[in-house]
Amino acid sequence: MLTHFTQLGATARCRLFNHLPGVIDPRGPAEMVGAALGATLYMPATRAQLARDLGKAAERGVVCTVVCLEDAISDHEVPAAQAHAVHELTQLDQDGGVRPLVFVRVRHPDQVGELTAALGVHAGVVAGFVLPKFTDIRGGAFLDAVAVASERTGNRYLAMPVLESPVLMHRESRVDALLGIARLLDKHRERVACVRIGATDLSAALGIRRPRELTVYDIGPVAHVIDDIVNVLGRADGSGYVISGPVWEYFAERPRLFKPQLRQTPFDRHKATALRRDLITEDLDGLIREVVMDRARGIMGKTVIHPSHIGVVHALSVVSAEEFADACDITGLSANGGGVLASGYRNKMNEAGPHQGWARATLRRAGVFGVAAENVGLVDFLEELELAAT
Repeated sequence: MLTHFTQLGATARCRLFNHLPGVIDPRGPAEMVGAALGATLYMPATRAQLARDLGKAAERGVVCTVVCLEDAISDHEVPAAQAHAVHELTQLDQDGGVRPLVFVRVRHPDQVGELTAALGVHAGVVAGFVLPKFTDIRGGAFLDAVAVASERTGNRYLAMPVLESPVLMHRESRVDALLGIARLLDKHRERVACVRIGATDLSAALGIRRPRELTVYDIGPVAHVIDDIVNVLGRADGSGYVISGPVWEYFAERPRLFKPQLRQTPFDRHKATALRRDLITEDLDGLIREVVMDRARGIMGKTVIHPSHIGVVHALSVVSAEEFADACDITGLSANGGGVLASGYRNKMNEAGPHQGWARATLRRAGVFGVAAENVGLVDFLEELELAAT
């Protein structure tokens, strides 16, 4: 059974949540699965103990993993890496037990059929495929390969296209490319779990890389691309898709140039100054800020490369008691013909019309990540997650 925060004990879960996270059904609607993925942990297919590490990821609270056969490995390693991935995924399936959803990032469409054929009776261990460098020109072959593999094996495979090609970075081609991608995805809507943003490759088109002191949204050219992706593919009128945030690629300690991005007051209240220091030392204050800015754009989930990132992304995905109350009020207003109502928290107005899309997305997030208890926030979750990891 897949659900978030299983690494926390029953006492901690009762203290932290008003409504516990729901069960994630891998066979449910693609959009619901995509909204539930949270921190998606990437692993190279060449990892020696891949099956073991995938199992450990589930123990750490990871719901979604990606086994990468693309940029994470060298060109000459591909045949051996593909064979190794098949061996390890077969082992994972044979071992049984709780495991995360496993997606495979392929290099070319033929690999979808090759992998599922090689896995044979174990092909169901794969939940779907990550489709790199996705455009309206090359994306159709990937999506068709996923559809064919689903029909041939009897397994429903999901697709996660990655938008990272220079055609999206370049201003003169971006709009046409995005509109073409939207038309292509529309033909395969039932299998698109989410659209992922490859900010690293987008940055590479201009020869830039964001430093750890800045979020991706501080890098103007990349931020404009992300905003356009959300504008075209994230619409709340039923035509949009779940969009997952770009990778946070830093994790090692090093001297800082700028001031920390975490206020001291929330940590002082919890007598958690050591936790704040640890977050700053590991540059996780930057990740926290970037996830908050992802959420402000309606982006859900994030690609991560290190276990230390998982708790931060998931803790920030929990719906607060205030958000939940407002979303329920807005939904209630809509059911009764619309209108406007002051929030029960007496700090904002809730309008049925303009806030309805936000309310639906918030309640969907609440269903998979849970609703925090009153006066429980990020620091509470991070403290409990840190205790659970020791």
